[in-house]
Amino acid sequence: MSADGSATRPPDPASEATVSMPDPEIREYAARERAPGLPMLGLGLLALFGGIALVTIGGATSTWWLLAIGIVVVIGGLLVLIGLVAVSPGEARVLQFLGRYTGTLRPAGLQWVNPLTTRRPISTRIRNHETNVMKVNDADGSPIEIAAVVVWQVADTAQASFTVDDFVEFVQTQTETAVRHIATSYSYDSAGSENLSLRENASEITAKLSVEVAERVRPAGVEVVESRLTHLAYAPEIAQSMLQRQQAEAVVAARERIVQGAVGMVESALRDLSEQEVVELDEERKAAMVSNLLVVLCGDNAAQPVVNTSSLYH
Repeated sequence: MSADGSATRPPDPASEATVSMPDPEIREYAARERAPGLPMLGLGLLALFGGIALVTIGGATSTWWLLAIGIVVVIGGLLVLIGLVAVSPGEARVLQFLGRYTGTLRPAGLQWVNPLTTRRPISTRIRNHETNVMKVNDADGSPIEIAAVVVWQVADTAQASFTVDDFVEFVQTQTETAVRHIATSYSYDSAGSENLSLRENASEITAKLSVEVAERVRPAGVEVVESRLTHLAYAPEIAQSMLQRQQAEAVVAARERIVQGAVGMVESALRDLSEQEVVELDEERKAAMVSNLLVVLCGDNAAQPVVNTSSLYH
């Protein structure tokens, strides 16, 4: 209980265990050494064909300086054409020059960059990763089966390229780790307690799962869009016994509801009889009436009426 008398929920076990991941040392920025692709394509073709023409003329006339200029122009045209790169929608290109990160190309279309740079393609499309069905023990030690799906996309191409070896495999591994941690931090069923449970608090659990997965994959430059539990069940070896327990709890809850309704109906009947002065009953007759009404209202089978042809007390 809190100071004002309201009920307080026990501390969340998942919130106490924080994920400590290293901060990335590199951030994405736009490539600076670039130019529009179509003008550079025209320039490269012009230089290539012009150089070929100069080489042809120089060879035919045995003019060595014309031949040398033609060769240089052809090489320049080839370098211009090599620097062209086509970027598709939903894709980025990470540029490196002599091992140094020089920026990322994100605008779709034909671009021109330094022809000596390497251009690694990185997909920025939204992806799904669905974990396999894993068998783990919940907070109560009961074996359960759980699986989840995570919707994610690359937000920082530089971190995805240089912080981890394989960002796709990294996301898969960290997602499974987060699902296992969430599963072991909560019980499958609350069993009447105020603690969060995997079955009864799905929205809260999936929100915590999204937060933990996002924190784990943050160094890889990955953004988590959404995560959901796709499979949740007791392990086969205890499923039957847990089903019996749930059925027993449902029967008890139904009986409690029936008894509460029956008591209310009996109370209402006695009050109406007294207020309308239909009949005056002493305490013994009231107890007998209450007993009979409760038997009729709470019994599983239909009651068999007995007609009393004598007086009320015989």
